[in-house]
Amino acid sequence: MRDSLEGRELILVGGTGGLGAASTELLAEPGARLTIAYRSREERALAFERFGRIVRSDITKPGDRRKLLDAAPELYGLVVFAGDPARARSSEDLEPAMRLSLEVNHMGPILLAREAADRMKSRKAPGSIVLISTIQAVALFPGSTAYAGAKVALLHSGRILAKECRGQPNIRVNVISPGVIAAGMAEARIASGKYDRYRDDGIIHRFGQPQDVARAVRFFLEPDNYVTGQMLSVDGGLTL
Repeated sequence: MRDSLEGRELILVGGTGGLGAASTELLAEPGARLTIAYRSREERALAFERFGRIVRSDITKPGDRRKLLDAAPELYGLVVFAGDPARARSSEDLEPAMRLSLEVNHMGPILLAREAADRMKSRKAPGSIVLISTIQAVALFPGSTAYAGAKVALLHSGRILAKECRGQPNIRVNVISPGVIAAGMAEARIASGKYDRYRDDGIIHRFGQPQDVARAVRFFLEPDNYVTGQMLSVDGGLTL
C-alpha cells in the first residue's frame, strides 16, 4: 500500500501551516496530486507551491467552497485542518467567540465535507474525508466552551456523514482529535510551560509532533482502508 495514493487527487484545507504542513509534505511523497487551500498568510502559502496547486479559499463562504472543489474535479480525498481557537477572555467575549467558532470550526468544514461527498457520489467514485477535531471535544477543559462546543459538533456531524455515505460507492469519513501538538494553536502554550505537568507527571511521555497527526491522516486516506465513522485521538494517552 506504500504507493497507493500515487496520482490520487487530494484537497488539504489549511495545508500550509500548523498541523497541515506536515501532512502536505507526507502526502506529496507518494505522488498524490495536491490542491492546498489557505485563507490568509499568502506568503507562507506560496512556499508550498512545490507540492501542488495553491488555492485561496474561505470555506465558510459557499462560493469559495465551490471554487475549491472545482479545482479538483477527480477528487478522491479531502482533509480539513482549518479552524480558529475562538478564545473568550471574558463573559462578554463568549457569545461572539461561540458564533465565530460555530461558523469556522463546524459549519465551514462539515458543509465542505458534505459537498465533497455529493460530488464523489455523483461520479460514483470512492473517496476518503478526514476532519480535524480536538481532544477538547472528548475531554473537559475549563474555558473551552466556544472552541470545544463547535469541535464536538464537528465530530458528531462527521460520524453522521459517514453513516450516510457507507456502501457504494465506498466513501469513508473519519475524525482525528489531536492532543497537545507542538504546532499551530498549541505551540506557544507548550513553549510557555503550560502543559509541562502532563509530561513531568508521566501522563504523556512527550509532546506530540505534527508528523504524528500526518501519519494518522495518511492512514485514513489509504484507498484500501476499512475504517469509517471513527474518531482517533492522537494525544499520547492524555485523554485517558
